[in-house]
Amino acid sequence: MADIKRESELLAEIYRNTHYALNSISDILPETEDEALREELKKMHDGYERISGKAAICARDKGIELKEPNPVKKAMMWGSIKMNTMKDDSRAHIAEMMTQGTVMGITALTRSIGDCKDCTDKEVLSIAEELLHLEENYENVLRNYL
Repeated sequence: MADIKRESELLAEIYRNTHYALNSISDILPETEDEALREELKKMHDGYERISGKAAICARDKGIELKEPNPVKKAMMWGSIKMNTMKDDSRAHIAEMMTQGTVMGITALTRSIGDCKDCTDKEVLSIAEELLHLEENYENVLRNYL
């Protein structure tokens, strides 16, 4: 029983992580004038969307209900992005903001994976590790824009 709870928490973390990333990218794209960075952000969006879909299908197959991320937090993130880009919409600043979000996602995901390392369901763990690998790659890509 404990495994099922930890696995559903890990799936929820994957879903939450991808949705915050998708929202952040959607909020920041209109503020991004650098074409190369825009293309990277679009690729990142596609990657997060793919993982989010995998998590949603996995949850559905296991009868786990995933909740949408907190709308207040989403609104606060939107406001923060708008305020931050109003002050500085340079490519380096946008990359820095995205890197900070990615690092927060990596940290939360690493903690959740650690909590579920002994879980028997390898599918959930595999999706989480795929997302972690994706985010680590994104962090490296974003460094090129700092």
